This record gives sequence, structure tokens and C-alpha cells, in this order.
Amino acid sequence: MSASPSLQLICPNCAVINRVPESRIADAPVCGKCKALLLDGKVVNASDANFNRYIQQSGLPVLVDFWAPWCGPCRSFAPVYSELAAEMPAHVSFLKLDTEANQNTAAQFQIRSIPTLILFHRGREITRLSGALPKGQFKQWLNQQLATL
Repeated sequence: MSASPSLQLICPNCAVINRVPESRIADAPVCGKCKALLLDGKVVNASDANFNRYIQQSGLPVLVDFWAPWCGPCRSFAPVYSELAAEMPAHVSFLKLDTEANQNTAAQFQIRSIPTLILFHRGREITRLSGALPKGQFKQWLNQQLATL
């Protein structure tokens, strides 16, 4: 009998990499180090220091919201982004990156307008979208992108 394929999941609390069998994803896996839920449905606040770890090491697709505190559309989109994160924890990891506080990463990905959403998979940029969407359109856009992976 062969072992179940596994996914690497990055702990949203301590950023440790955890290997979880795909067959156990629905079982509320916890971090081996800090015991936090790995798929808690919350948005992770990324930084220049940990961004690449999440993007390159996660077994799940990673969606990043590049935003700034002074941006009105960013602030109005934040609850929509958080709601979708809570609905899809086993399908995609949701990160936010404050472009004002993390200018190196924002420059690396040539963020020119905010909010900008970038979907990554296996360390590669898959697609990006600039501007805030209503929840229904945002969910439809994300599901269309995930279906191509």
C-alpha cells in the first residue's frame, strides 16, 4: 500500500513548514511546532521577511492582496477578501502584503496600482488582477483561476 501524497502547508502562526497527507486536509491539521490550525481560514499578514517562504514552499495556491493603509478601495475590499479566505481554507492560502511597509516585495512584483491580487502556485505567478471586486465577481474570478491549475 502506498503512502498518500502530501502537501506542504505553512503555519499561519509560526511560519513552520508542515507536511500533511492530502487525505488528511479535511481533518483540521495542526502545526507540529505550535499546534495552531494550519487551515484556519484567516488571512496571513506577510512581510518582506517571510513572503518568499509562503509563495515558494506552500503546497496550496497562494493569493496575495497587495494593499496600502491609505487606499480606500483596499480598505473596502478587505472584508470581502477575509470572507472568501474563511470559505476556502483548504483550496488556497490568502495573504496580505502592506506595500508601504514592505516596499522591497512590492517593487519585486512591480506593483503599480492597489489593490492588486496575484495568484501564485508552486512559486510562480499565475495571474494578477488590479482593482477591487464585489464578492460574487471575486469568487468567480478566483474559481476560474484555480480551475486552470
